[in-house]
Parts: sequence; C-alpha cells; structure tokens
Amino acid sequence: MHILCTNDDGIQGPGLHLLADVAAEFGRVTIVAPDRERSAVSQAITLHSPLRIKDLGEGTYTVDGTPADCMWVAMNRLLPEPPDIIFSGVNRGPNLALDVVYSGTVAGALEGLIRDIPSVAFSLVGHPDYPFEKIRAALRTVIEKILGAPHRKDVTLNVNIPHPQSPGIRGIRVTSLGKRYYSEEVVEREDPRGGKYLWVGGSEVITDDIPGSDCNAVREGFISITPIHLNLTAHAVKEEISGLYDDTLSST
Repeated sequence: MHILCTNDDGIQGPGLHLLADVAAEFGRVTIVAPDRERSAVSQAITLHSPLRIKDLGEGTYTVDGTPADCMWVAMNRLLPEPPDIIFSGVNRGPNLALDVVYSGTVAGALEGLIRDIPSVAFSLVGHPDYPFEKIRAALRTVIEKILGAPHRKDVTLNVNIPHPQSPGIRGIRVTSLGKRYYSEEVVEREDPRGGKYLWVGGSEVITDDIPGSDCNAVREGFISITPIHLNLTAHAVKEEISGLYDDTLSST
C-alpha cells in the first residue's frame, strides 16, 4: 500500500512525523508537506506566484505552498501514479464542527476526495500541550481499523483524538459535525513604528451539547470519526424553491 501524507503545521510538525511513522507500519509512505505552518488556509491553491519544491530524500518533499498545493504537486508532478490513500495531520489542535471549513489539514485530505482517492484527516484535541507520542497506540488502532474497512472514495474521514490524559481515550465513535463558536475578536495593536495592525482570532470557544456530535465525543473521551463530503447542495431547499425560480426566459 502506498500512503501519501501531508499536513498544515509544516514539515517540522511532530504530528506529521508521528503519522508517517505509524503509517509506515502498514505500507510505503511518501510525505509532501508545506515548508512552514499553513494553518487555516482551507482549500486555497497558489495561482499568482511560483511554487518551489525541495526533495529532502527518502520520499519526503516540501512545497512552499498550501496543503492543497502539496497534493496538486504530489499527484500531478511527483508521483507516477495515485496513492492508495491520503493521510493529513496529525494536526496540533482540533478540527471539530465548522473548523473543517477553515482547516488546512482537512483541505489536504479533501484533495483526495476530489480525485476519488480515499482520504483521512487526523487532529489531536490537546490543550495546552500536545502529547503526540502518547497517542501513538490509539492512532495505530484507528489507522488499522480504517485500512481494514472498505475504502470509501465518496467521503473524507475527519478524525479527532482527545487528549490522552484529560479526558483520556475511552474508545471510538462515528459522529456528525457539531457546533462550535469562537469569540469574534479583532484586536488592534501598534507596531514599533506607530503603524496599526489587526490580530484576528477567537480565544474563547463555546460548544453546543449535541449528542452524537464530534464535539461531544471528544469531550467524553472518544475518538470521533466523521464522514464529510463536498456536495454543498441543500437538496431539501432546492425542491422547496424550484417552483419560485424555474422558468424559461425569452430573449430580448
């Protein structure tokens, strides 16, 4: 089995190296990852500047772009044939609920979904520390289960692993996306030359209590596995409003 690994924390991310190390127990691993942190870039690709690739040897490459760029470069330039599966992560921090919209980690996996390649995004819900080495056994178990199940090309699996000590890891649950709300902070600061700049980021998070959600699962000490896809069509609303808009327009 050929496993392609990426992340959004950059090539130095300890979660990436843990993921690649565990994945190597199950097959051949190629790493194509950003050369630096690219968190929260979503599905962005670089169109207006060149990309530079570095071959670090032993099947490891960096790209000075986004996780989506890395997957484009890997599958259209570096690899002679598509990988059997794509693993992205392990992210330093959660990708729960609507985090998946912004996450570069999830975006790297979704590039596999776009290309009909099975894909999985992994995140560690650790705070304030991220004890990656202590989730090795749990990560191995999850990967073993994923590789042992029928490979789905129509979804990406979004996996969130709770902190191994608080609350601890009790098992695995298949979940749906929950709801999390970040405080809408835009802090204005001043640089040493008197210029104003803004710092965006919600320091407080509120999570709804939704049984069966990924947020509830990790809070209760369970690894959450949420199947996600890219079809954003609201089918129920489509049927509801079709009579209001469907029409034949005459040319003028």
